[in-house]
This record gives sequence, structure tokens and C-alpha cells, in this order.
Amino acid sequence: MTSADNPFLTPSELPYQLPDFSRITDEHYRPAFEQGMAEQRAEVEAIATDPQPATFENTIVELERSERTLQRVSAVFFSRASAHTNPAIERIQGEIAPELAAHRDAIALDPRIFARIRDLYSRRDELGLDPESCRLIERYHTDAVRAGAELGEADQQRLRELNAELSTLSTAFGTRLLAETNDSAVPVDDPARLDGLSPDAISAAASAATARGRDGYLISLVLPTGQPALASLTDRGLREELFTASVRRGARGNDHDTTELVLRMTALRAERARLLGYPDHASYVIADNTAGSVEAVTDMLAGLAPAAVENAEAEAAELEGTAGHEIAPWDWSFYAERVRRERFDLDAAELRPYLELEGVLNDGVFHAAGLLYGLRFAERHDLPMYHPDVRVWEVFDGDGPLGLFGADLYARESKRGGAWMNALVSQSGLLGTRPVVMNTLNISRPADGEPTLLTFDEVRTLFHEFGHALHGLFSDVAYPTFSGTSVPRDFVEYPSQVNEMWSLWPEILANYARHHETGEPPPPDLVERLLAGRKYGEGFATTEYLAAALLDQAWHSLGADDSVDDVQEFEAEALAKAGVALPAVPPRYRSTYFNHVFAGGYSAGYYSYIWSEVLDADTVEWFTSNGGLRRENGDTFRRELLSKGGSVDAMEAYRAFRGRDPEIAPLLARRGLSRP
Repeated sequence: MTSADNPFLTPSELPYQLPDFSRITDEHYRPAFEQGMAEQRAEVEAIATDPQPATFENTIVELERSERTLQRVSAVFFSRASAHTNPAIERIQGEIAPELAAHRDAIALDPRIFARIRDLYSRRDELGLDPESCRLIERYHTDAVRAGAELGEADQQRLRELNAELSTLSTAFGTRLLAETNDSAVPVDDPARLDGLSPDAISAAASAATARGRDGYLISLVLPTGQPALASLTDRGLREELFTASVRRGARGNDHDTTELVLRMTALRAERARLLGYPDHASYVIADNTAGSVEAVTDMLAGLAPAAVENAEAEAAELEGTAGHEIAPWDWSFYAERVRRERFDLDAAELRPYLELEGVLNDGVFHAAGLLYGLRFAERHDLPMYHPDVRVWEVFDGDGPLGLFGADLYARESKRGGAWMNALVSQSGLLGTRPVVMNTLNISRPADGEPTLLTFDEVRTLFHEFGHALHGLFSDVAYPTFSGTSVPRDFVEYPSQVNEMWSLWPEILANYARHHETGEPPPPDLVERLLAGRKYGEGFATTEYLAAALLDQAWHSLGADDSVDDVQEFEAEALAKAGVALPAVPPRYRSTYFNHVFAGGYSAGYYSYIWSEVLDADTVEWFTSNGGLRRENGDTFRRELLSKGGSVDAMEAYRAFRGRDPEIAPLLARRGLSRP
């Protein structure tokens, strides 16, 4: 296959080098991966055999340039594998994952390359480089050491084997979980059993059944344990069916079972950590994050757990008083919604007619970005994408064109659950590329001709993911290694969590919350009740999150000599030991469908959300005390944080923005955990 035949082998001629999806077929991926790896091997070999002494330009810069073809195909392929997969893509992914792992290891463990990196690292202060270039040398040295460059030959060979198997298992976990989640959707034949669901939710269930070629209704599952329909369904038996389907995913003993993958992956990660000189995988991961140590993470999670559990237990007692019986986990959301209605006169469904997707996106998310950062958005209907659902906007700031933003918002069987941001093209001054970033969500599709009405949680998710998109769009770095969201895992959620604040900012809420039929705003008292009711249930929300984060830490605190035979037993013991084993409050994710840590890059890092929320809550306080939605505030946040990517130390960037270290008090107040 020639360069002319394969769209990945030369840069795209579309604006911003957007991949030309009108030309890309499944047959292009495998040859492009092979060509990309071959090109990079040749370029790395040229660096390794260069007779000239190592310089920043002939070593580090050339390494930065060496992955161009491989990056082009990888960005598209893995976006498709997550958002719109098919059997051919799943087959290629299973084949290519261990090959890519071996390819990366061959470069990271090449002693000739490491010798050049180590030489530059030892002389970095003498080279007269700018701070970003000096930091890039340090990053290369750290990454090489963490990849095993200083190990002996036998240990390096074992490391290669571990990395190859882990990449295969991670791919298998994601593939099985997608199939299992689709297979676990709950069928409903009698429409009377759907009592309590809003008309648009019933319509979405009917559409889901039709899409599967069956009669009746189908309640599709979202990724977390808690399913949205549990808050509304009056049929307690159906609630139990739905909850049971959710928590049994991956542990049903069928072809999609993930239990053995969990056991094998945690064991291999522990062995790899020991090879690299760490007592466990958590220690290995966290050493390169802003937290710095397992002890820091453990102290924080353990410090929050008692107050969260106490609040959750108080909430449970109140719910049992409302229900008149002991609260089961499938009852919690239903009765919490009743309490919310009674206490705050707030029905979550009451707000949905005012939260229509187009209004939220254009008059909420984009409007806030316009006021805060001076951004403008022009939808492009002329650019091809990988699915008809995907929409693209060209983004402009005061200096002109900035990049492209794509949104793939509706759920489908070919898409994994959850919501995420990824870059199809990353910004880089060295490579002359500007950003093309994607947000992917899983909003239920309404019936044809009906509006897409959102829950407020979905609104918040839109704002959250767009915070990641802004991080990518505002990137202003020289080197691709540092582009956009290439920051420590426990820092990456921070900018996106900050962006959530604008979803409830009065000026923004008033602009997007309009009735989809009349255009009228919601009654003022409805907004007041929404704001008052948002804090209710923080005990449950914090406990379910902490349970998942602590479960992640428990799995990845296992040493190489530790042995686990039973996933459910280990999980129960870990939650009990951590003090978060409340029968009615299951973890946000159980082990067998914990995609974040077994297929999503968050292993030993799920704590990141609340770690980042410390910074987020402190930053919200800064915005509020400095006048809120002001262009000057946005420019400061963009300049000091969002533009930097990984080119500066994350916490140094925070201090430059905030003028001090973060304080935890705003987070404790937000979550109702303030200490007397």
C-alpha cells in the first residue's frame, strides 16, 4: 500500500490536519501501524548510531519528531476503538496492543538511546536551554528510568513480557466490558412497569429496543453502578432487576466475564512494580504524580471516609423513615429523590424540559467559554467524521483560528460507556500542529423528531468534559510530549472540574435553561430549589466515590508475593477494612466493571478526582472572590494553567496562578465534611 493509498501515511490536507475520515477504512489501520513503527524504528536507529555527541537537537528533538505517522494512526484508531468499534477494530486492537507495547519497550530500553539521554540529563544545566527544553530532558530521563532503562538484561526481558501481556489484558477487559454492558441491558415488556420514568426516558427505552430489533423497551446501562432510572422507577422489583444487572457485570461466568482479568492484571502490575524497585503498583504510579506517595493518598482518603460514612448513615436513616422499611441499594436513589422533592420541592424531572441539548451546548457551554475566554464557535458541516452523530466546530479566539472541537454525544452499542476527551491532533510548536480535540458522551438518544432533554448530571458532564477540551485547545507548548492534558494523572481532572462551576453560575444558567417548547426560563423558585437541593446527598456521593477509590488502592497495594483467588471476597474485605462497607451504598464501580483502572489508564489513580477537587474547590473560591465570570479571570487561568500542559511542574503552575498552595477547607465545605 502506497502513501497515496493510505491516508495515514502523509499529513491530512484537511483544516488543522483533521484525519480524512472520508478516506479511512478498517483496512488502512494495520498497514499504517506497521509503517509507523518501521519509520520510528529507523529514525530511532539513526539517533542511536549518530557518531556526533548527543545534543538536545540531535537526540531529544529528533525523538519528539520520530512518532508522526504512528501518532496519526494511533489517535484515530484508539478513538474509534472507544467510540465506534466493530469486530474488525476489536481484532486489530487485540493484535496491535502487544506489538505497540513491544515497540515502545524497544525504544525505552535501548541502551544507546538511554546513554544519550543520561548524558544530556547530567549536563542539562550547562546547555543553555530554555526552561521547557530543559524540562523535556528531565522528562525523558524520568520516563526512561521508570520504563526500566537501568535494569539488567534479564529483568528487561521479563519487563517486556509483562508489558505485552498487560496491554493484551487491558484491551480484553475493555472489549468484554462493552459486550457485557450491552448484554446486560434490562428488557421490559409491560409499559406499566416503567411508571415514574419521564416520557422522553420511556421514548429512549423504546428506541433502544428498536435498535436491538426487539419489541417493548430496553433500559440500557451506564458505566457506574448507579443507574439513572433507579431514581424514578416506582416498580421496586424492576429497580432491583436493574441494580442487579448493573453490579453483576463482568462476574456472571459467561464469555464476557472479567474476574480472571482483574486477578491476572493486578498480579502482573505488582510484579512489574517490584522489578522497577517499588513495593507495589500504587507506589510506582503515585511517585510520578503530584501526590508523591501512597501515604499522602491514603491519609487523604482515610481522613475523608469517616465523615462521609457518618453523613451517609444519617441519610440512610432519613430515607428509611420515608420508605418505612430498610433501604436496599436499589431503593436509595428512589427515596432520595422523594426526600429531595419533599424538602426542596424539587423533582429532577421538573427541570428536564428546560435542559435541551442544543441550548445547553450553545447557550451554556459555548457561551461561558465566550465570556470567560473570548472564544467563538462556528459549526463546520463540510468536515468528514467517523460517525454521522459527530459534530465539529471551528474555534476562534481574539487572535484568530485556534483549533477544532468535535462532539460525539449519543450512546450506541459500538461505544464504551462513560464520558471522555481525547485529541485527534495535539498542539505542538515544534511540529506546527494546532489542536483537534473531541468530547465523547453517552446521552440516551430520543425518538426521531423529539428533543434531547438532559438531566442536570448530564449538563454538568458536558461542562466537565469541555473543561478537558479547553485544556487541549489552549495548549501553547513547543513539544508534543507536553501538549494539552499531558499532565500528572492526579492533576488532569482539575481544569475540567473547575469548568463545572459555570453550569450553575446564575448568568450562564439563565442563558441556557429555557423550555424547549416555549423558550421560557424556569420559574425562579425552581432554580433556587435546584441550588438548595444540590448539596443534599453528599454523604452517599462521597462514600460511593471513596469506596471505589479505596478499592482501586487496595488492588494496587498488593505486593508481588501477595495472592488473591476470589475477586468478590477481596473486594468485600477491602471495603470493610477501609470502613466504607455500607450495604446500601455500593462503590461507584465494582472491580469487574471498573473500566477506569483496568482499561482506562487510571490504575492506582482513581483517587485523582477528589485530589484534583481540592484544587478545583480552592479555584472556585478564587473565581468567586475575584468577580467570577470576568474575562480577566479567564485570561489569567488560561495563561498560568491551561496553556502550560506538562511544560511546567503542575503544582508550580498552580502556585503561580493561586499565589499559594491549595487549601482543603473549600472542598470540605462543598461536600459537607467540614470539621468543627
